[in-house]
Amino acid sequence: MGTYEGKRKNAQERIDPELAEALKAMPMTEAGVFDLDDLEGTRAGVRAIAEAITARIPDEPSVRVEEFGVPRPDGSILSIRLLRPRQATGPLPALLWFHGGGQVLGYAAQDDPTLKRLVLEVGCIVASVDYRLAPEAPAPSAAEDGLLAYRRLRSQATALGIDVARVALAGQSGGGGIAAATALMIRDGGEPTPLFQALSYPMLDDRNTTASSREVTDIGIWDRATNILAWNLILGDRAGADELTPYDAPARASDLTGLPPTFIAVAGLDVFRDEDLTYAMRLQASGVAVELHLYPGAYHAWDLFAPEAAVSEAYVNAWHGYLRRQFTARRHGTEGSRSGSV
Repeated sequence: MGTYEGKRKNAQERIDPELAEALKAMPMTEAGVFDLDDLEGTRAGVRAIAEAITARIPDEPSVRVEEFGVPRPDGSILSIRLLRPRQATGPLPALLWFHGGGQVLGYAAQDDPTLKRLVLEVGCIVASVDYRLAPEAPAPSAAEDGLLAYRRLRSQATALGIDVARVALAGQSGGGGIAAATALMIRDGGEPTPLFQALSYPMLDDRNTTASSREVTDIGIWDRATNILAWNLILGDRAGADELTPYDAPARASDLTGLPPTFIAVAGLDVFRDEDLTYAMRLQASGVAVELHLYPGAYHAWDLFAPEAAVSEAYVNAWHGYLRRQFTARRHGTEGSRSGSV
């Protein structure tokens, strides 16, 4: 048996023991946790699970949640969910957040428990974007929503209590890919540069040609087959085509210069592992400051499925620590003004 084949066959054996226990408790279909052949049923299931989790967690009264809408060019409304610490004073840094779901599942409010903890531990405002999903709205519709939200957050910064010099992008999984695409749109449009982008196991490459995209086939959480189906929903017959814009799939960008400092975290047993590592190395080679975290034994979105596992806590500590350091370093725009990010 060849080395590569052996790695593929032993993926289950390499899972962290705490994460393996959590995996046993997950409801699996033949297609894994996420059956994209039954998209509407899976969307309803994701919502039901998220609502059940939220119902079990005591409400956090020290975080205020509100929503506001931003008109799109076609007259439809983009909803943005704003979470802020009630006791904080003065302009606060803001994180523009894109939820996970492979760009075909999920909704902004699903992340409330995670984001409320972040708001309190980091001391920032989070603006969660209820972006359009594929296939109803193919790429780059979600990134266009991201750009619209970014512009509105900055233009209304004073009214929203936001320090305009400390607005950053972040997202996980499909939302991490949308955050990366939004950063590219911001750069290419000559908009003020975000303070940073924090990408958690982001979905970046539609081509599915990396070693990890072939290796991760039978864990059951966003394996190769699921990822291929998702990209087909996102791009239709453009998936894998030679000519594709970086706003559709950020890994297609030929130029990564001028992007903001970047945090990337990914699991060792994630289909996205190699595309994320490659993106991090390309960013670094392009002069972008990168903080990269790779978690052996973890599978995709491990922190959501097993939040109490040691490897999940390690990731959250690293992620929150990065946000605090970046926001503190640019307090009230002193350094941001010099760097031209405002």
